[in-house]
Amino acid sequence: MGRIKKKGTSGAAKNYITRTRAVKKLQISLPDFRRLCIFKGIYPREPRNKRKVAKGSTSATTFYYTRDIQYLLHEPLLNKFREHKAVAKKIARALGRGETGDAARLEKTHIPKIKLDHIIKERYPTFVDALRDLDDALSMLFLFAELPSTPHVPAKTIALCQRLVHEFQHYVIVSHSLKKSFLSIKGIYYQATIQGQDILWLVPYRFVQRTGGDIDFRIMGTFVEFYTTLLGFVNFRLYTSLGLVYPPKFDAKSDEQGGELGAFKLEGKAISGEDTHMMNGDEQPVIASAEAQAEADKVAALTGPDDQEEGSAAAPAEEDENTDAIDTFEATAQDADVLPQPQASNSELGSLFTPFTFFLSRETPRAPLEFILKAFGCRRVGWDSTLGDGAFTTDESDPTITHQIVDRPALPTDSLPQVPDVPETENGGAAIPKAQWPRSTMPGRTYVQPQWVWDSINQGKLLRPDLYAPGAELPPHLSPWVKPKKGQYDPNLPLEAQEPEGEAEAFEDEEEESEDEAPATASKDEKDLSHLDREGSVEAGEGMDVGGSEDDSDEEDESEAADEDWDGIESEAESDISEGEAARRQHQRELEAEATGKTVESEAPTTRSKNAEIRKKVEKKRRAEQEEKERQKMMLSQKKRKLLDRIEHGTNKRDKEAEALRKKKRRIEKAKAAANAL
Repeated sequence: MGRIKKKGTSGAAKNYITRTRAVKKLQISLPDFRRLCIFKGIYPREPRNKRKVAKGSTSATTFYYTRDIQYLLHEPLLNKFREHKAVAKKIARALGRGETGDAARLEKTHIPKIKLDHIIKERYPTFVDALRDLDDALSMLFLFAELPSTPHVPAKTIALCQRLVHEFQHYVIVSHSLKKSFLSIKGIYYQATIQGQDILWLVPYRFVQRTGGDIDFRIMGTFVEFYTTLLGFVNFRLYTSLGLVYPPKFDAKSDEQGGELGAFKLEGKAISGEDTHMMNGDEQPVIASAEAQAEADKVAALTGPDDQEEGSAAAPAEEDENTDAIDTFEATAQDADVLPQPQASNSELGSLFTPFTFFLSRETPRAPLEFILKAFGCRRVGWDSTLGDGAFTTDESDPTITHQIVDRPALPTDSLPQVPDVPETENGGAAIPKAQWPRSTMPGRTYVQPQWVWDSINQGKLLRPDLYAPGAELPPHLSPWVKPKKGQYDPNLPLEAQEPEGEAEAFEDEEEESEDEAPATASKDEKDLSHLDREGSVEAGEGMDVGGSEDDSDEEDESEAADEDWDGIESEAESDISEGEAARRQHQRELEAEATGKTVESEAPTTRSKNAEIRKKVEKKRRAEQEEKERQKMMLSQKKRKLLDRIEHGTNKRDKEAEALRKKKRRIEKAKAAANAL
């Protein structure tokens, strides 16, 4: 006879462990257990069969993998947590005795400091692994960098998050790693490509944040503690890869005055070995790391003198050819596959705003605009002095400014408040013009709205500034990560280019029918109201039940239904008049007019008749295609037919959504045309 197995000692019950048992096994408190699991990346697991794991119990229980808990038994942080608990007991005892000095001394000297360096190395063996997990870290740190200081979120934590995210932004600016950005309801999305990894993070808008009481800041603070350590390691590796000194110099006075990015001063060593400082408006040098320079020296040593001569001889020929333009691939046939077009290089995108000098008006968001403009090559960004320190210029009338970003329309001069006259300064006898938007503009300067910056970087080219002029209706701002598919609605294309044949005519007929039905509906409502008025004043013989009235009403309903059916048949018969019948009737009218000596003009086809003919042809074509599809489906097996029905259901649903959006846009365009006509 075999040995009897005890229940819950093997299988799924052995692979999982409850949270209560895990806490007892590790001999720590529940908050410390949660904190340790966040640091180590261990999360609860949901077993397939809870009854087997919980030994028949169905109560709500949190489970973990047993091997994960076994892994935590050897974690050095366990000793730190226990030491912290012991010191906390001593501090509480000292405070109970009234020995505040001893309590302060214990807190200052005996509280153990927790370092997460070894956990970062364990969880991310390679640097690419850390970059792949950087999305959530950046989103969380940018969020805490915008939060106000509260007892749950100390100012020290907020300052640390701000410093780390600004250092990361400086790397993105210097390396031109930023690729796309999008303005959404949640905030501003950014995507950067660093060492082949696409990193996407979200930055909230700078509104007044009101934190509710249902937020567990202890859990979020644990994540922030881990993410700050992670981003510190990543920033150090990124800066050293470019030959920059980390951490960069920080000007606390400039930061207090709102300098933000301008409060950091990057330092690095160029290839020549001289120290290089980069600030707002300075030229950015070519920086290379020691490893990259060593590899370049090896390649140069391997190249022989003959190769160098051949390269020098071929250089003029290559310079004559213009290789700046990007080749475009065109399809050989109309129905051929769309060839993927080459994209602009990083150097071209990074120098998109290099030749320009921007000035940000007071109403524009300075922080995201400064970051994006500098990330795409602009080295001269100015703004009003009220927006903070670190601007290239605070003078709005600076003649070197080529573009000014404004976010309010131009108003009539009479509606603006009066300002005191300021004497204009003269330079060599000529008065310097003062530009104060929206009272006056500078000649030769381009005024655009902030969306122009985002749309230009997403499309990789400078868009027409007149479409983004102050007060102009802006084009749709679409997500750069969502590409329109065939059959879907595309706001950038005109309706004529994406609507199927006959849809515009059907829309016009629907609008005319709705206009015609409006007075009829009103008259019907009047009849109903008159009937209600008559019911209010009951005369003799009214409001009484008469025998056989129900039968009479039924007969009347049947007769009305028959009349409606007959009217429908007549309307269909009239609408289905063939072209030959219409020609015969026209010929009959001409003969009658000739007999009576009158002249008759041929009836010009109305718009409704034209639309009816077009819709009739489209419907006939659609019916033929549907019949052909049904014939083809008959040859398929039942399994493939069901799969095809599911595909067609999704396609029809997508087409209906696109049709509804096109109708909405057509109504908006019609309303705009009517408003412009007035």
